[in-house]
Order: sequence, then structure tokens, then C-alpha cells
Amino acid sequence: MRTGFLQPDWPAPPRVRAAVATRAAPGVSVAPFGPCNLGARSGDDPAAVAANRAALADALALPSAPLWLRQVHGTRVVDADAAAPGGEPQADAALTRTPGRVLAILTADCLPLLFARDDGGAVAAAHAGWRGLSAGVLEATLGALAAPPARVLAWLGPAIGAASYEVGEEVRAAFVDADPGAAIAFAPTRPGHWHCDLEALARRRLAAAGVTRVHGGGFDTRADPRFHSYRRDGARSGRFASLVWIAQNAS
Repeated sequence: MRTGFLQPDWPAPPRVRAAVATRAAPGVSVAPFGPCNLGARSGDDPAAVAANRAALADALALPSAPLWLRQVHGTRVVDADAAAPGGEPQADAALTRTPGRVLAILTADCLPLLFARDDGGAVAAAHAGWRGLSAGVLEATLGALAAPPARVLAWLGPAIGAASYEVGEEVRAAFVDADPGAAIAFAPTRPGHWHCDLEALARRRLAAAGVTRVHGGGFDTRADPRFHSYRRDGARSGRFASLVWIAQNAS
């Protein structure tokens, strides 16, 4: 895979393809966004973002333009097979059963997750910040995927690490009030504040839903300069993309 891209390390079927476009992927954005910012609502020049998205499609030889979402930290899952061409539906997850249809999730600290049915017949992608995660975006995505949990593979993409992610009591309460065992994902720092392990929370929720074939993780977007990070760079942070699709042939 070309420089600027990561290959997810999961045992997905051969026809399932996935990639993460880091900030070093081909692009024309300038500082503080450059070179590759794929987020259209981050304050970057819209023409640069459009050029970056075109360069992404060319570099990965994508079979179609990705379905970009207007992500709002919610739980809506859009069926890409029924989505209007060229639109950006308001949703935080998407699924497809159609070969050649590309799904994309934009992040800059939130957790991107990719899903695949183990026969390669369907894939999905979800955006899980703490709000969406606590509200049930993963459970909604699995429900839309409509596969037995034992048939589902999940991959946790680059997100902010626990050591870099301090949150207030309201974030901890959003999880622990509903699941006291989620306290294991929080470590106290100063009064009323906690380090939050998004990956541990996601793994816990996937396990509760019956999904045990979970791969990936171990990144920290705030500490790793390969990735855009809102916590590190502020409101003018760019966005990187995690993509998944079903190849039109398995070769």
C-alpha cells in the first residue's frame, strides 16, 4: 500500500478491502491541515478538500467515490445501497452489501470502527466518539448489519489513547451509570476528571453484543503525528479517513 496509508490488521475475507488514509496521504492542503485533510467542515479550503478526496480515490484505485457522511455523534446508520448518489447523509455509520461501494468514516480522535461479515457479503463502518459510543452507535450498526455476532469481524482504527484523553465526570457517568463494569475504562487524574479508554469501552460493548472477533487498536492520535487530532491541534484540525468496501472480484 502506498505511503500515507495504513492496512488494517484483521483477518477479513479476501474480497473485503480496507485502508486508513493518514494526514501524509497524497493531498494539497497547507498548514495546519496538510498535506491530506479529508474533512469538508474543518475550515480548510473546500477546493483543497475536493482535490484530496480525488487523490485518495486515485491512490487506492477505489471502485467508486466514498460515501462521505455528515457525522453528528449520533446513532443513525445509513444503508449506502439506498443512499442518493453524491449526497452526504447525516449519520454516524453506514453499511453496504454491494461490491464496489466504498464507506468512509472521518475522525480526528474519535474511534473509527470497521465491520465485515466473515463471508464478505456485507461491511459497515462507524464513528464512535464518547457520545455516540454511549448512545449505542455500535449496537445500531450491528443491528443494521443483521448478521449473527459470531459471523462479524470488527477492527478498531486510530483513536485517542487513554493516556491522552482526559474527560469530566459527565463522560464517565454516561457509561458507568448504565454499566457499572465500565468503570474499568476510567482512571482518576485530578478531582472530577478521568483518563478514558475509548477502545476498552468499545471492546466491552462489542463483547456484550456477542462480537468477540475484534482486532486493531493500540493507536493514540494525539501522540502520533501521522494522524489529525482535535485534542492536539484544536478547532482547525483536519480529518483522516478509515475506509472499507467489498471488492468487485476477490483477486
